Amino acid sequence: MSDTRDKIIFFQPDQELGKTSFLVQEGISAGFPSPADDFKELRISIDREVVKNEEATFYARVSGESMQGAGLDDGDLLVIDRSLEPQDHKIAVCFIDGEFTVKRLKVEEDCVYLMPENPKYQPIKVTEDNELIIWGVVTYVVKKV
Repeated sequence: MSDTRDKIIFFQPDQELGKTSFLVQEGISAGFPSPADDFKELRISIDREVVKNEEATFYARVSGESMQGAGLDDGDLLVIDRSLEPQDHKIAVCFIDGEFTVKRLKVEEDCVYLMPENPKYQPIKVTEDNELIIWGVVTYVVKKV
């Protein structure tokens, strides 16, 4: 069953560093360019933007291809909030039978499935023989371009 799971490496946010970057206050046009002198710069901290509950938030880097259809690619950085309730259709980090994986939850009346977003991978049907912990809900993904 390990061929259907991605490896996940966890990190905790460190908001005490106080690092901030410039944020262009106006939206950036994806159509015709607007005059640059209309932009006003503010400071922004990505941690402060994506972390709602510092004690319950972790970062994890994805290793694998099972969630590519959901836009989670190998090497992407996930923001995971452990304080959120897992729900049907949410993407979650799951601990099943001693291994971590990231999958979309499919909750039915009498069964839970961990759904990959890549047709090369099979869903994981959770039965009473499995030990499953929904470790946290993915709230953001940070991508490299």
